[in-house]
Amino acid sequence: MSRATPMLVARYLIDGAVHVGRVEGDEFVRLDGYPWLGGRETGARDRRAMARLLAPVAPGKIVCVGLNYRSHIAESASVAPGAAPREEPMLFLKPPSAVIASGEAIRLPPGVTRMDPEAEMAVVIGRRARRVAAADALAHVAGVTAFDDVSARNYQKTDGQWARAKGFDTFAPLGPWIAVGLDPRGLRVECRVNGAVRQRGDTADLLFDVPWLVSFVSSIMTLEPGDVLATGTPAGVAPVVPGDRVEVEVEGVGVLENPVEAGP
Repeated sequence: MSRATPMLVARYLIDGAVHVGRVEGDEFVRLDGYPWLGGRETGARDRRAMARLLAPVAPGKIVCVGLNYRSHIAESASVAPGAAPREEPMLFLKPPSAVIASGEAIRLPPGVTRMDPEAEMAVVIGRRARRVAAADALAHVAGVTAFDDVSARNYQKTDGQWARAKGFDTFAPLGPWIAVGLDPRGLRVECRVNGAVRQRGDTADLLFDVPWLVSFVSSIMTLEPGDVLATGTPAGVAPVVPGDRVEVEVEGVGVLENPVEAGP
């Protein structure tokens, strides 16, 4: 992976069919599959304005990392004494049913009294990874995308584990597309709510970087093509309410944008 201009790969719906395409201006250059799986251009082009953007992949699993930015650990320690850098990552899972695309609404479920967006860089797995070495890990990564780890804080505090707090439908915005060939090191990550910056970080601040995480996670569970590994969020988390608009931007990827609405 390099700093060269990455290929942006989208997944979209047009004329009732799901396609994968390379982003080129106001068009999608249609592919017959994901490029990391051998997909090639078909010769067809689709106007972006005529297509409905989907989440760029349909992951089998979403593996998330808690407290992986030094700035977020310091922030958490101010409200939860005992938060400190860990010797190993804290992992949790989000269900695939929580995934939504850029443009779709994050919904505030009944009973949730505080809902926070969390801007994250995520990587999409391109090759099956089981017990891979960190030195070989990036060869198993298809590309980089933006992710929003939406969290119900009241349930996160009361439940003792995070399945409910992190697993509601719409709590995993993903996209808008995948930047293939983008080096995940040293990327700016930002969250904006109604245009105002809430979070701003850099993946250089990660305690555990992408190669280390892929190696660690793959020593526990096999990572399959299309799986998503979200790498944690920087400082600045704060709640949103219906009527807000959340933007998560990852340098080199683009902007994942979702309105917030009430309802299950």
